[in-house]
Amino acid sequence: MKTICLDFDGVIHQYRKGYHDGSIYDLPTEGTKEAIEEMLSHGFEVVIYTARPNWQEIKPWLEKNFGKEIADKVNIIPDKPKAILYVDDRAIRFTNWKDILNYAR
Repeated sequence: MKTICLDFDGVIHQYRKGYHDGSIYDLPTEGTKEAIEEMLSHGFEVVIYTARPNWQEIKPWLEKNFGKEIADKVNIIPDKPKAILYVDDRAIRFTNWKDILNYAR
């Protein structure tokens, strides 16, 4: 099965105040539920990854916002597994080191 990895904060969870107090305080990003449903319907394994120390609190948040059926079909992990696609709000696609260093300037 092909895996699609989704970062939680800024991709699924709007995260408008940043880390704030560490709680999962915000609403879902618009269209997330429908996108996850479509990925699952096409046979992808959907994995939500995060660096949050309270990553176990994501599943109840998913159940509240998207329903138990979706929450039970996705995997939630505190690291980044192998996948065919990563979706992250803070990522830069690697092309070469010159381009990467230009982002850092």
